Amino acid sequence: MVEGVGHAVDLLVIGAGPAGARAALRAHACGLKVLLVDENVDAGGQVYRPLPVGFSRSAGAPRSKEARAGDDLRAALRNAGVDCRFGHKVWNIGTDLRTDLIGPDGSASWQPRALLVATGTTERVVPFEGWTLPGVMGLAAATILLKSQNMLPGRRTLVAGSGPLLLAVADGILKAGGAVAAVVDLASRAEWLRALPALAGRPDLLWRGLQWQAKLRLAGVPVLYRHGVHAAEATDDGLRVHVQPVDATGRPLADGARRTIEANCLTVGHGLVPATDVTRLLRARHRYAAERGGWIAETDEDGRTSVAGVYLAGDGAGIAGAAAAGAHGELAALACAADLGRIGKAAHANERAGLLRAWTRPARFGHAMAGLMALREGAVAGIAGSTIVCRCEDVTRAEIDAAAREGARDLNQLKAWTRCGMGPCQGRSCGDVTGALLAPHAGSREAVGCFTGRAPLRPVSLAEVAGDYTYADIPIPKAAPL
Repeated sequence: MVEGVGHAVDLLVIGAGPAGARAALRAHACGLKVLLVDENVDAGGQVYRPLPVGFSRSAGAPRSKEARAGDDLRAALRNAGVDCRFGHKVWNIGTDLRTDLIGPDGSASWQPRALLVATGTTERVVPFEGWTLPGVMGLAAATILLKSQNMLPGRRTLVAGSGPLLLAVADGILKAGGAVAAVVDLASRAEWLRALPALAGRPDLLWRGLQWQAKLRLAGVPVLYRHGVHAAEATDDGLRVHVQPVDATGRPLADGARRTIEANCLTVGHGLVPATDVTRLLRARHRYAAERGGWIAETDEDGRTSVAGVYLAGDGAGIAGAAAAGAHGELAALACAADLGRIGKAAHANERAGLLRAWTRPARFGHAMAGLMALREGAVAGIAGSTIVCRCEDVTRAEIDAAAREGARDLNQLKAWTRCGMGPCQGRSCGDVTGALLAPHAGSREAVGCFTGRAPLRPVSLAEVAGDYTYADIPIPKAAPL
């Protein structure tokens, strides 16, 4: 089933997190006909994730600040009457911005005048021996279990990696009645202290972080600063995790004393990577900015990319956090409305100034957190040769190094030689780390580049794409005259 072709759609927004949802609301208020698309069951994204279908909150159960904000955001979309297509995957976008979706009722194609991309981020995990074992999961996955399903990732969980999500997950586990074996942080206390001036701009979040740390101390949870996971191995009752001291770059210290921690679950994450699959598919210009998460599409202050009619908002434009994402989404939507002639220059300038002020303070906080989560070269250099880096295709660090020695100098060449990045995730999970492994051979991350964006953007079956189309529908041309 194909619908929407030829219908007038001013703006199609991909992603219904804080940036995409607020962009859709602002564009709708400016008089644009908006279509909001997300593959999840409802709006909210990772931070404001809704309850799964069929789940409900227990009577009297407290609602977190994020839960209330998510409910308010979803109510605002319903009350405004924004056309939302949830449970729909965007799998292809043409150069004319024609957007192909797969949803519960089959395929659909839309032809918008403009496209706003608010697809957020992907979690980064720097591989180590045992990271593919059952019981090892990302911090984002643990967050989903805790927030949307009130489920512990394990009875006794080791929380490791870098960034503020460490404390958030550890606190969530304690609130849900679980045990935290330890918090293992690549950053040092000094790095956190250096970030305080930026954190002071958001006293509410700073206070929450201090509360999290106080709860961990009261619960007797050890916090190991400037430490990283060396390896994990399976045991009869869960996992045995070996952690070790690291230097400022994340490189394991040769003379550092390793510790062994027993746990049922290891949840680990080393920051966030902006999602660029859509902008890469559309061949927008990109640049590498380690302090903003990695490769990001080049935009102006209002989210305009180098491709006419394509706008970018939220963390996909560089990590700045959920609090800043909403204002950034509205900025991009406002620019789109101005470019399409729906609002005048004076109104645009007046509203834009207020949105920039609303974005600046939380963005400063978010940028500081992004700095703490930035990929550390020493952590990548310390990956053992036998460790799987591309888990979709089981490509190891040794195979990547061998390809580099044989002359592979960019990610696409490496992909062709090793199949790294050729699996279902299309390099979203391994691309950032693989690029860092190849960079010393190529000279820089810019020289390595990033995987070329290709359709399908998400795995889709032939049956989903074909729908009811059969061999009988294939037009057979008449035979040419002799």
